[in-house]
Amino acid sequence: MNTPKTAKQHPASFRDPSGFLFTQDGDFYRQVNQSYAADYDSLMGSGLYNKLVKQGRLLPHEESDVAAVNPETAYKVIHPEQLGFIAYPYEWSFSQLKDAALCTLAIQKEALAVGMTLKDASAYNIQFKHTQPLLLDTLSFEAYEEGKPWDAYRQFCQHFLAPLALMAHTDVRLSQLLRVYIDGVPLDLASQLLPWRTRLNFGLLTHIHLHARTQKSYADKAVEQDTGRQMSKTGLLGLIDNLERTTRTLEWKPQGTEWGDYYDATNYSDTASEHKAVLVGEYLQDLETKSVWDLGANTGRFSRIASEIGVATLAFDIDPAAVEQNYRQARKKKEKNLLPLVLDLTNPSPALGWQHEERQSLLERGPADAVLALALIHHLAISNNVPLQHLARFFAEAGEWLIIEFVPKSDSQVKRLLQTRKDIFPDYNLDRFQEIFAEHFTIHRKEAIQDSERHLFLMQRKD
Repeated sequence: MNTPKTAKQHPASFRDPSGFLFTQDGDFYRQVNQSYAADYDSLMGSGLYNKLVKQGRLLPHEESDVAAVNPETAYKVIHPEQLGFIAYPYEWSFSQLKDAALCTLAIQKEALAVGMTLKDASAYNIQFKHTQPLLLDTLSFEAYEEGKPWDAYRQFCQHFLAPLALMAHTDVRLSQLLRVYIDGVPLDLASQLLPWRTRLNFGLLTHIHLHARTQKSYADKAVEQDTGRQMSKTGLLGLIDNLERTTRTLEWKPQGTEWGDYYDATNYSDTASEHKAVLVGEYLQDLETKSVWDLGANTGRFSRIASEIGVATLAFDIDPAAVEQNYRQARKKKEKNLLPLVLDLTNPSPALGWQHEERQSLLERGPADAVLALALIHHLAISNNVPLQHLARFFAEAGEWLIIEFVPKSDSQVKRLLQTRKDIFPDYNLDRFQEIFAEHFTIHRKEAIQDSERHLFLMQRKD
């Protein structure tokens, strides 16, 4: 069978000789190479695959008759369940990263129980389906060898434990180190940045501080292999248990924001707030969209208007505390169709990795069907000096439909922003806003929000 011309190997999937992802006609497939045949058969025949899928910890797949991209090396082609937006660890809240870490360790325990093990522990192998973390990479399992230490130990510490410890004990914003160090936070750097008191925590002392010292002593080689030590299965289970306990004890209490009081701090009256929510709901119902990006979502009040009518909704916000609260609420209520994520719109996630292709930029993972930009534009235009022309182009690239709220200079929130700076924004007014955005969008609706000076627009991108 000839390889279809539309099949293309995914540029981020090239490091594992066991197989790789490819796309065909917009769907993702995975080629399983002959070199991985025995481990694949063990995964499927041991009951591990079925158990993890049933637990919601492994992405399910079906074996496919689609032609392999490299037939000479192929054993099988599998068709995984298709997910929507792929989010990266530096876009997760503290609890999302923690849940992903615990999911990885739980999978490793289940694997060991049937004579298999995870050969890697990359945070990039985990995605969220609603609020449930699950493993994407079916080829992450291999046969367990008695006495062999866990090859993925260092990777787990760099991808999960080190950033979690830094977020909990130093500053939550240090999660962004994962954007700089694509293979996890170096343990020597984490050890230097963590406060001295963390050495009194046995888990952090062992898995970060002493681990970093041993890495340095042995020129960055695997600790157990360099020291000639072996690790029994009982010892390996003990290591996993200790990693799990250490991870569970890490907590982050948001600092520096009025956590939970975001909407109380606005200048909306009850009438204005309720009218705005009604309008957003009407606009979304008319669109019948399948995906929404809520940019500047805060704790997700308006995101939920979309998610609760069955629309896959991403709730982005720059404030880690807001995203943390949003995620915890969604997890507690087992909400579907909502994924909170951390994002600075003035410096959004870029393309990263080898040839800038291993991790896609924010816009490369779009566009959404619809974008919400509520109580946002004045922060971008006034606080960050982004001209309206630039904003219009960005939103046109982000989605086909735009629900955007214009907040005028007469609004108390804008007045507050202008108190400490010179007004250099002559174009920032309702008429110019409409003129500029009309260059990129057709304006379908414009409604004054009751009991306020704000307006809510429904726009469609021009072809």
